[in-house]
Amino acid sequence: MTVQYSRDHEWINADDASAAVVGITVHAQDALGDVVFVDLPEVGKTFAQGEVAGVVESVKAAADVYMPVSGEIVEVNEALRADPSLANSAPLDAGWFFKVKLSEPAQLSGLMDETAYTDFAKNA
Repeated sequence: MTVQYSRDHEWINADDASAAVVGITVHAQDALGDVVFVDLPEVGKTFAQGEVAGVVESVKAAADVYMPVSGEIVEVNEALRADPSLANSAPLDAGWFFKVKLSEPAQLSGLMDETAYTDFAKNA
């Protein structure tokens, strides 16, 4: 799995050419605490890179979920909507947020790899 990371603490796995999977990072869910609600984007809606695509709420705070790349939402994780705690228990797996069809795949090159993100998150 080739995962890349945004400065806003989202991860994206673009291994599947038809749709990249997006979620929040382990660092983000650690900072939020117990996630109790997620507001997922509407399937078919298009977002530009950096736009707010959803919201995640925890017992501590609410945080926006930003688009790491531009594209169209093609699927949302209904299991996460039903059980928001998946964002804590499996943030890089079952706790994914949505899938996006990339409109500008070149934007992936501006994201961080795991090593760069780990260094970045230490100072976040």
